[in-house]
Amino acid sequence: MDFVKKILHQISRKSEAVSQITFDEDYNVPDARPDVGRMIQKKGEVTIGDVQISEGKARVFGGLTFHLLYVSDGERRRICQLSGELPIDETIHLDGLTGGDKVCITWEVEDLNLHLINSRKLGVRAIVTLHAWIEELCDLAVPMEIRGESDVAVKRQEYRVVELAVQKKDVLRVKKELTIPSGKPELHEILWQDLEVRGLDLRSEEGRVSAQGELFVFCLYSDGEEDHSLQWVALPFQAEVECQGCISEMIPRIESTLGQTTLEIQPDSDGEERVLQAEAVLELDICLYQEETVSLLQDVYHPHRECIPKVQEETLESLLIRNSSKCRLTDKLQMRVPKNKILQICHSDGKIKIDEERIVENGIEVTGVVELRALYVVSDDEMPFYAAETAIPFRHTIEVPGIGPDCRYELQSSIDQLSTTMPDSSDIEAKVVLNLNALVFRRRKEMVMQYVEEKDRDPEELQSLPGITCYFVKPGDTLWDIAKKFYTTTEKIRELNDLKTENLTPMQQLLVERV
Repeated sequence: MDFVKKILHQISRKSEAVSQITFDEDYNVPDARPDVGRMIQKKGEVTIGDVQISEGKARVFGGLTFHLLYVSDGERRRICQLSGELPIDETIHLDGLTGGDKVCITWEVEDLNLHLINSRKLGVRAIVTLHAWIEELCDLAVPMEIRGESDVAVKRQEYRVVELAVQKKDVLRVKKELTIPSGKPELHEILWQDLEVRGLDLRSEEGRVSAQGELFVFCLYSDGEEDHSLQWVALPFQAEVECQGCISEMIPRIESTLGQTTLEIQPDSDGEERVLQAEAVLELDICLYQEETVSLLQDVYHPHRECIPKVQEETLESLLIRNSSKCRLTDKLQMRVPKNKILQICHSDGKIKIDEERIVENGIEVTGVVELRALYVVSDDEMPFYAAETAIPFRHTIEVPGIGPDCRYELQSSIDQLSTTMPDSSDIEAKVVLNLNALVFRRRKEMVMQYVEEKDRDPEELQSLPGITCYFVKPGDTLWDIAKKFYTTTEKIRELNDLKTENLTPMQQLLVERV
């Protein structure tokens, strides 16, 4: 028998591993940068350059880039910045990895610590965690029809299934311009900058993925004489990337990672350097799922041939729920200079670190911290800029009714809102709203028919069966079961007994005639 099959595209993780890299290095301040007097603020990120794949191993090349905002040492104290990079060459062991596999890597910088050895040398300590996994596309062929067999009776079962419809990686570039008001000094040098994307909404539409959100820009700059801060400025944006095969009804799971960001000084129409050109690169990992109802073959029989279905256990996935949950947090930041009054908060940002996620009754419990930092100005004309940091712990349950061990989920987290205020001149209060979104699938093990083995029926067995039988329906019987047992068809039973539907009741009397 020849099956008409439908191919269900699925995605799975073949193998995954975690590797930690510890840095404890000395870094010499470049000759072009002034001596370091007091450190104000630091940050770091990882760049992945190349991944070399061999049997069971992935060798990762890249670097840890760190940035430091500091006050120079000397008679004239100035706000300065420097950047440095430490190389990464790490081998990650992944079971089953072969040359044609696709390795995905994410990173996290933990405990970045810069300490002053002397005015020309820094100590750099950090832990970088690399998460690596093998993403594998699986095609599951399921039988829908039997081709070219008119006398074969089939039994079907309907399933609600979800399959991967589109998978691609793309880059979304956000470019915005910001003009410094004429009442402020011209731009001479950018001392410190931060670009963030918040409130990002990614949606699948006809032939494209649309994006809208806000690009937050912060800049601390010098006019050549004094230092000035530009507060967080939110620049709304809308953009899109082409996505062949995408439709609005699809279920999106789109991971976005903020890649390279740049902030450059440009002249305005009058030739004055008052324009900041901001560009952010969003790296998109697009997976779009499609949900549908399929009617799969469960059993077959032929009145004159013995049919033995050969089955294999497979996993079918269905969508349980998509849930967008919000977690609200409030905390106060520890001040490093309590003796001075806080005049102004220049800038604050944060990142989410998830420590644990687990399935609980009717939900997914997520535990972690939000690491926050703030740059502020105090009443000290000689050294006005200071920074504060804090980590706000959180525990939040995303409601998922019916979730259990037979489910898998994909979790996305982001900062939706972050605000810092001054209740008084000595405290900074932070309020954070987190987005915790879950896409949950139920995985069901089913025996899926692979092929049918056919044999000629024993003529003596057929002759021994009566031509017509009076049968009393047993609990759980279906017309299909009765027809298969007596080598007839459901249509023949319904016609002979004048049945309007296939519904049966126990002890119901039926006449059954062998074909």
